[in-house]
Amino acid sequence: QVRLVESGGGLVQAGGSLRLSCAVSGRTASNYGLGWFRQAPGKEREFVAGITRSGHRTFYGDSKSGRFTISRDNAKNTGYLQMNSLKPEDTANYRCAARTLGGSYSRPNEYNYWGQGTQVTVSS
Repeated sequence: QVRLVESGGGLVQAGGSLRLSCAVSGRTASNYGLGWFRQAPGKEREFVAGITRSGHRTFYGDSKSGRFTISRDNAKNTGYLQMNSLKPEDTANYRCAARTLGGSYSRPNEYNYWGQGTQVTVSS
């Protein structure tokens, strides 16, 4: 069983930065593609970013590339989401997910495992 645990969320002012981490345990992280999704109250779950098992390819949701950077360190079994120039509309619960299947990284149902999430709140 794969377990994902996110950390690094918190309260930050607009324009600030946060780095989220996703610790993978139970299986070797390099077996899984990773993705980050977010969901704000009253809104649908939104794809933020994805990264292949090797880390050689990355994918971003609308408007994320340029402010957000996804990465991974397979030696540490950890994925990361660096978020810069944060805006109040980035406020959401951010969840990490792992996948073994093919298909689009932006589709939640392509993922096999999910973390509980970490809250990011951006004040204006």
